[in-house]
Amino acid sequence: MSAWERLLKPAKGGDVAKVFRLLLELDADDRRAVAAQLPRHLSGLRSQDWWSWRHQLRPLRLAGVACLGGAAAVTAWLFRREFQWVERGDDERVILLLRQRPVEWRADVARRIAARLRLNDMRHWEVAAALVRESGIEPPDGDAFMVGWLRALDPGRAATDPLFAAFAPRLFEIDGLGEALPEQVGTVARLVEDGLLERKPVIDGIVGRLLRDGPSALSALVVLHDRLDLDIDESAERARDYTRLLPAGPVAVADLALAQLRRLEEAGRLEEELFAEAVEALAFRPEKKLLRAALSWAGDAVLRDARRADVVLAALSLIFAQDTLALQERAVRLAVKLAPQAGEAGREAVRQAAAGLPEELLERVSAAYGGDIAAEEVTVTPLPAVGQGPALPAPYASPEQLVRAVSAREVDPHTFERLLAGLVEWSRRAPDALREALRPWLEPFDPLFFGHNGEDPVHLVRRAFLAFASPGTGHRLPTSAIRQPPTLGGFKQLYFGRAAELARSFEAGDGYPVLLATPTAGSGHVDPEVLLDRLELLEAAGARALPGDLVQALLRLPRDLPDACVRRAQRLTSEAGRACAAWMRDGGAPDPRVTVHLRSERIGSYLPNLPVLRAVVEVPDDLPEELRPLYRPEAGYAFTLEWWPLAMPSHPEIVAAHLVWMMSICIDSSESQAQALVGLAHADGPLGSSVAHALACGMGHAHAAERAAATDALLTLAARGRVPAQALAQTLTKLVAEGFVKLNRVVSVLDDATQAGAHEAVWEVVVRLLPGLLPQEGERPRAGVADLLAAGARAARIAGVRAELPEVAAVAARKGSSRLVQEARRLQHLVALPNKSTL
Repeated sequence: MSAWERLLKPAKGGDVAKVFRLLLELDADDRRAVAAQLPRHLSGLRSQDWWSWRHQLRPLRLAGVACLGGAAAVTAWLFRREFQWVERGDDERVILLLRQRPVEWRADVARRIAARLRLNDMRHWEVAAALVRESGIEPPDGDAFMVGWLRALDPGRAATDPLFAAFAPRLFEIDGLGEALPEQVGTVARLVEDGLLERKPVIDGIVGRLLRDGPSALSALVVLHDRLDLDIDESAERARDYTRLLPAGPVAVADLALAQLRRLEEAGRLEEELFAEAVEALAFRPEKKLLRAALSWAGDAVLRDARRADVVLAALSLIFAQDTLALQERAVRLAVKLAPQAGEAGREAVRQAAAGLPEELLERVSAAYGGDIAAEEVTVTPLPAVGQGPALPAPYASPEQLVRAVSAREVDPHTFERLLAGLVEWSRRAPDALREALRPWLEPFDPLFFGHNGEDPVHLVRRAFLAFASPGTGHRLPTSAIRQPPTLGGFKQLYFGRAAELARSFEAGDGYPVLLATPTAGSGHVDPEVLLDRLELLEAAGARALPGDLVQALLRLPRDLPDACVRRAQRLTSEAGRACAAWMRDGGAPDPRVTVHLRSERIGSYLPNLPVLRAVVEVPDDLPEELRPLYRPEAGYAFTLEWWPLAMPSHPEIVAAHLVWMMSICIDSSESQAQALVGLAHADGPLGSSVAHALACGMGHAHAAERAAATDALLTLAARGRVPAQALAQTLTKLVAEGFVKLNRVVSVLDDATQAGAHEAVWEVVVRLLPGLLPQEGERPRAGVADLLAAGARAARIAGVRAELPEVAAVAARKGSSRLVQEARRLQHLVALPNKSTL
């Protein structure tokens, strides 16, 4: 048997150990013979189902390391995409095989591997590190290689490690520091304690990196700083740097800087200039925790030195602008107390800032600072104008531009539609030019370019392009890449089925004159006049409409259709034309009744029972069969939620019924799902329980970026006069009471919407929320209710609202000065005034 045949048998069986032993026994001629066979064998495997040959990958990877000739070839082999998901654990075998080569050759491999490393792909770092250490070359300084070193840093081996000697002085210069430092804080602290890292450069490195990173500074650096426990002299040496950290650093960094500066001030070691700068920087911060700390420090500091009164008053005047009653009250108390010590600058700062205070606080400040302070006018922010969703991109201007776009790794729903429309257009306008642009797809042919499954929209569109360029090539795709997966739900089937039917049309040699369903508005709608133009073009060409294309086009029609369009549709003679005429005449898809339930479910086999939302849609008995899948809400994982509002832009309740399960299970995750709400807000049609539940999930999301999408949706709905205030308030009351949604997150969305001009809509939601969420006498208030009252006051003040709120009045009448009672009194006082409040 040849060397290749001896290796191939155990490789096909996945026997890594046997292949490794055989590789160590090969001579130079055998290695060359194996190297000649490897690429051809691997390419042949790629035309088969990946699951049937994945066990060969580890043995084949080792064979390439042992047998390929050049350093570049071996490195490229290690990083081939076929090996990307292969089980790791063969690094020691790889290193042993590489040790059969000369030192200079191994050094070249080490440099090449290091250059290929990325923070999201650290394969073979251990191999490169071992080769660097053994060959004695200068360690590569790529960021990913240095991150790998920090991850593997061991105090027991650091003293003799050449990588430690090279990288330790540059520890805090690593761009990807956050990828490794959190797990290595204890290691770095121990290295300082043992004297392997010098203390002063490490402290300087921490503070310098915190300054460099600003708002994105790492909390791990704060932990490391605390572990080092600086003495007073070390802190004093860096007082100016700590002051510079206060304006923009994360809360943890600002806490660190404040603790150091307060320590220095109490010890008499802080310059007055830095004290003034630090107090002012803290007063500008939005975080309540830091503002409370600033008030506490300012009050204590002015007691130690009355000459600081004007500096402290300038900071207090900034805190007056914070729309949090408790903070405003503390600032006013201190300002009134300092009035006798105030100089001209301090008095003027207080008088100017006091105009925006609530009435009662304004009166107290005015009495202490000379009287006659007029309340400021309320500023009303207009709502932004909204159109029909985002602007649609222009059609592709050439076959080359079209092919570049479909070669991208991902597509959004608008690009998906644009690509399908571009394929239809250019296959008709310039078929030869389009085939020429697609030639690199066929020579050489790469089945993996078209995917392993049928759930990736990029791969589905590419298969449609392939069917046009080479109709007989589809059989070369793996079986799993061409079958229609049974897991596709209604909306996914609607999108992906259209790509598949277009591919089948090209494979049959028919082509297609024009797509009916391509949206004409960013909301996903199709203009009825444009759809009729397209149907007439199909009739003139004698072509039959593709079923999925026709259904999608009809679902994208607006709800209100001009009579002239209905009459024009009735003149169409084709089967598709008659279907369109009937759809327009009968009012399109019916609106079902949708209910949403909160229940406990087990999500997968590895998670406990979790609270989730499930929508139930009452399907009409006479609903056409082709629409029934769309009325059955998605029952499994999906990561294409932003696509769904464009599928049925005139039926938001049905779309939201599909959204709520996935949005509910992702409410605390980083999965970006709330963007679907923005598309939903541009829809036409009734808004009820399912839309309210979808909005509630976005408003209650753990991540600010997802809540921002919910805010955008709320603003769009407000600008269109379509906020479902009653349904949303009922839903939020239920989900907050059940503990599924955190009220403070909801309030942050309401506040952001108020500031952006949706104050009237926010008030309509808040006034319906309060009765169900305010505590009864003797009942402990839930977290966030005081914030909800404050949010209502902000919206009511701008909107000039007058209302009787018996539940709020009952809380306001209670004894005590808790924040809940204070905020209730403020709101009650505000809305009960007969004239516009100056609160």
